[in-house]
Amino acid sequence: MSVLTRDEAQTRARLLDVHHYTIDLDLTRGDETFDSRTAIRFTVRGETGTTDTFVEVKPAELRTVTLDGHPLDPAALTDNRLALKNLTPGEHELRVEAAMHYSRTGEGMHRFTDPSDGETYVYTQLFMDDVQRVFAAFDQPDLKAVFDLTVTAPKDWSVLANGITEHLGDGHWKAAATPLISTYLVAVAAGPWHSQRTEHRGLPFGIHCRRSLARHLDADADELFEITRGCFDRYHEKFTEPYPFDSYDQAFVPEFNAGAMENPGLVTFRDEFVFRSAVTDTERQTRAMVIAHEMAHMWFGDLVTLRWWDDIWLNESFAEYMGYQTTAEATRFTRTWTDFGVTRKPWGYDADQRPTTHPVAPENVEDTASALLNFDGISYAKGASALRQLVTWLGEKDFLAGINTHFDRHKFANATLADFIDSLAAATDRDVHAWADAWLRTTGVDTLTPRLTGENGSRALTVDHTGTRPHRIAVGLYDQDLTDEGRLTLRERLDLDIPQDEPRPIGKLPALVVLNDADLSYAKIRFDADSFRTLHARLSGLPDPLTRAVVWNALRDAVRDGDLTTGAYLDIARTHLPHETDLALVDGVLAFASAQVADRYATPEQRPAALATLTDLCRDLIRRTEDGDHPGLRLIAVRHRIATAAHPDTIAAWLADGTVPGGPELDPELRWRILTRLAVLGATDETAIAAELDRDPSATGQEGAARCRAALPDPEAKNRAWEAMFASDDLSNYLFTATAQGFWQPEQADLVQDFVPRYYADAVAVAARRGPAIAEAAGRWAFPVHAVDTDNLRLGRACLDDAEPIPALRRKLADQLDDLARALRVREARTH
Repeated sequence: MSVLTRDEAQTRARLLDVHHYTIDLDLTRGDETFDSRTAIRFTVRGETGTTDTFVEVKPAELRTVTLDGHPLDPAALTDNRLALKNLTPGEHELRVEAAMHYSRTGEGMHRFTDPSDGETYVYTQLFMDDVQRVFAAFDQPDLKAVFDLTVTAPKDWSVLANGITEHLGDGHWKAAATPLISTYLVAVAAGPWHSQRTEHRGLPFGIHCRRSLARHLDADADELFEITRGCFDRYHEKFTEPYPFDSYDQAFVPEFNAGAMENPGLVTFRDEFVFRSAVTDTERQTRAMVIAHEMAHMWFGDLVTLRWWDDIWLNESFAEYMGYQTTAEATRFTRTWTDFGVTRKPWGYDADQRPTTHPVAPENVEDTASALLNFDGISYAKGASALRQLVTWLGEKDFLAGINTHFDRHKFANATLADFIDSLAAATDRDVHAWADAWLRTTGVDTLTPRLTGENGSRALTVDHTGTRPHRIAVGLYDQDLTDEGRLTLRERLDLDIPQDEPRPIGKLPALVVLNDADLSYAKIRFDADSFRTLHARLSGLPDPLTRAVVWNALRDAVRDGDLTTGAYLDIARTHLPHETDLALVDGVLAFASAQVADRYATPEQRPAALATLTDLCRDLIRRTEDGDHPGLRLIAVRHRIATAAHPDTIAAWLADGTVPGGPELDPELRWRILTRLAVLGATDETAIAAELDRDPSATGQEGAARCRAALPDPEAKNRAWEAMFASDDLSNYLFTATAQGFWQPEQADLVQDFVPRYYADAVAVAARRGPAIAEAAGRWAFPVHAVDTDNLRLGRACLDDAEPIPALRRKLADQLDDLARALRVREARTH
C-alpha cells in the first residue's frame, strides 16, 4: 500500500479544491464486503494547461470509475492509487463504485459479531489514511470538504454518523451534510445499537453501545450525560466559538484500537469504558477525562485541523491538556493532574529518553507511515506537559485569548504551528516564538537538582539544571510536623524561574525540598541527601497527593537511571503505600513495582523476594480496607495481590468461593484475572477455562479464555497460541492482543526460550501481511519482554538491521529494545 508523502500532499493541495463528497454505503452485501459508491466534486486550479493527480481507494473489487461522465479503466488502479490525467482547469466530478473489505483489525470498516447474542456491528476508524478502505478520497487533512452520506443497512439496525441521521424506511438512512471537515474524520457506526438520548442547549446528545452491554450503559447513563454536559458548558465558557456541529453522539464500540476517536458529532470509544465489572473511582475519572479530551477535539482538530501530520500536537497535546484541566474544573473528579502525573506523564518521560524520541512539533514528517509513529507519549503526555508549563508562564487569560484568536482565524480550515504561535503572540507581550523553539522543537528531558548552601538559618537554594529549556516551577519547602513525627508540613512554596539569576534565600534548613512541586513543568527532579532521608521515613506524610506524585515519579526515574536500587524502591513502597489514600498513586506505584521492578529489573534470583514484598504490601492494603469504607483501594489491592501471587492456594480458594473474604465478590473481570494467574502457575487446565467461558461467553470472556490458554505452561498450548498469532490471520486485533498477553511469562522462561529467536522473523511477517494495527500489537504485546538478556538484545538489533520490518513494527521494536538495554543496565548497576 502506497503511503502519501508530504510533497505529494502539498502538490495536490496546490492543484485542487475539493468541495463535496456524496457517499453511499450498502452494508447488506454479506459478511466479507460492503458496497461503496462515491461522487467527488472538485476544482482544478489554474487558467490554462492540464495537470495530473490521483485519488486513493483500496477496494476488494473496483467496479467502475467515471470522470466527468467518461469511464476510466479500473485496471489502471496501481496499489491504492488511481491516476487522474490531463485534468483541465475548472469543475470536475469523479464517481467510483467498489466493493470494500470489512476489517477485523480495527482499521477502515471494522465488523464485529458479539458472541453473547450473535448480533453484528460495524463502525469506521479512518485515521490516519484508512478512509480509502471505505470510500475513494483525496485523502489528506487539508483538502476539507462537505460530506453527504447515505447508508443501506439491515432493517433492525440503526445508523449513526457525523450529522443527525434520518431513517427513510426499509433500512435506508441519510445523514445530515457535514460542514467542511477532513476525510479522516468521517464516521459511520451501524448495528442494533442500544441508545440513550437527551438534549442539551438545543442539541441532541446520545450514548450508544451494543445490546449485550445495555444494562451496564444504563447504570452509568446519568453519570455519562452529566460529565458530557459539564464539559460542554465549560468549553463554551473558555471558547468564544460555539460547538460547530449539529449533534453530539458518543458510541462505545467493540475491538477499538485507541481509547477514542474525535469524529465530529460521533465520537467513538473503546467499549471497555462501559463498565461491566467493578471499577475504581480513578477508572471512572479516566473515562471522564477521555470524554473531555475528545470533546476538546471538536475545536482542536475538527474545527481547526492541522495542515499536515507534523503538527499532530496541535490536535493531541491540546486535547490532552484540555481533557485533564476541564475534567478537574467541570466534574466531580478534581484530582486529574495527580493521575496525569503518576500514570500519563511517565509515558512521555520514557518515550523522550529513547533513541526514537522526536520534538513535540517535528519539522520533517515525510509521509503518513512516519506520522503514525508520532502518536506516542511525546505528542500526548509531553505535549500536554509543555502546554501546562506554557499556561503557567503565560497566564491562563492570555493563553485562552490566543486560542480564541486561533479559532477565529482558522475555523473550518487548516493551520500550522506558525499560525498558532502567531495567534498566541497577538495576545501577549512575551516572546512566544522563543518559548516554542525551546519547548516544541527540542528533545530530551531536563534534570533539576537542588543544592543548598550557607549556614543554618541563612540557607540558600540553587537549582542545578541539566538541559536547555527554561522552566517556571514551584519549589516546596517542608518541615517535620512537631505534633506528628510522621507528617510533613508545607513551610513555603516558592515560585522559581530556571535558570536562576542568583541563589534563593530560604532561611533555615528544611526537612525536604521538592522541586517542581505542583508538577507544573516537565523535567526529572532529584533530591539532596537530607531530603532523600526524609522521604525514606516520611513520604506518606506529605499532605498533597500531587506532591506525592512528583516524588514517586522522581523515585521511578531514579530506579530507571540506576541511581536507586530496586530493593530501596520496594522498601519505600512497602513502608508508605499502605498509608496512601490516592487511588491513582496506589495503582500507579504498584503497576511499576510489579511490571518493571519485579518482572524486569530484578534478576530471576531476586524476583521471588520482590514478589513476596509486593504480596505483603497488598495484604496490608487488604487488611486496611476490611471496614468496607475504601472499596476502590481494596479492589486495587485485590487485583495486584492476584498478579503477584507466587503460589496458587489463596487465589484458587477465592475463585472456588466466588469471593474474597470480606469482599468483594468475584465479578467476571476478577474471575478471569485469577484464572489467568492460575494458568501461569500451572494450577488450572483447559477444562476449567472452558467452564469459565461457558459462564461468561461475552467478547471479554473470549479474550480472557485466549489469554488463559496462551498462559498455560504446556508445550502444546504454547504452540497453539503461537500458530494462532503468527501462522493464521484469523485473530481479531483484540484476540491477538489477549493471546500475546498470556504467552510470555517470567515463570515460564525455560519453556518458551525457543520461541524468542522465532519471534522476530514471525513478527516481521505478520506485520507485513496484516498492517499497522497488528504490527503495533505484535511489537507491544507479543515482544518477549521477560527475556532480559544479551541474546534477546542481539537478535532484536539484527532484526532492525536486516529484516526490514514495516515502520509501525520497527518503531515498537526499537522502543522495546531500548527498554531491554535499560533493564540490563539497571541489573548490572545492582551488581556493582
